[in-house]
Amino acid sequence: MRVVVQKVSEAKVTVDEKTVSSIGKGLLVLLGIEDADTEEDIDWLAKKIVQLRIFNDENGVMNRSVQDAGGDMIVVSQFTLHANTKKGNRPSYIRASKPDFAVPVYEKFIAKTEAVLGKKVGTGIFGAMMDVSLVNDGPVTIIIDSKQRDF
Repeated sequence: MRVVVQKVSEAKVTVDEKTVSSIGKGLLVLLGIEDADTEEDIDWLAKKIVQLRIFNDENGVMNRSVQDAGGDMIVVSQFTLHANTKKGNRPSYIRASKPDFAVPVYEKFIAKTEAVLGKKVGTGIFGAMMDVSLVNDGPVTIIIDSKQRDF
């Protein structure tokens, strides 16, 4: 699993001109799924994201998690995070999972993230053309790949 985590002051997902998710302060997470992803990846990554200390404490130091800061989250599936641009100019998405594998993994990831965060997580609509808008706070943008963990 590969994610782009963005600390936001606001974010929303729109499909067919209808807002399907919106938050104020929190995290917008773009999630890429590949066939090699397991329950272990889901558990590790959900905990890692919720516990990332990227929100300022009372001294202005990034020392609080989204949970500590009382923030919200939106998770949007994005197969293009597994794009391979090694050859030519047209990216290959062969590493990205097909929907029959990716949808159940995406749903498990949402459920695990909600369990760790302790509240509902906003989502996009899997496979839909979505407009994702955000105000990146900081800016803070972090890329995490569950296959490249440093224990």
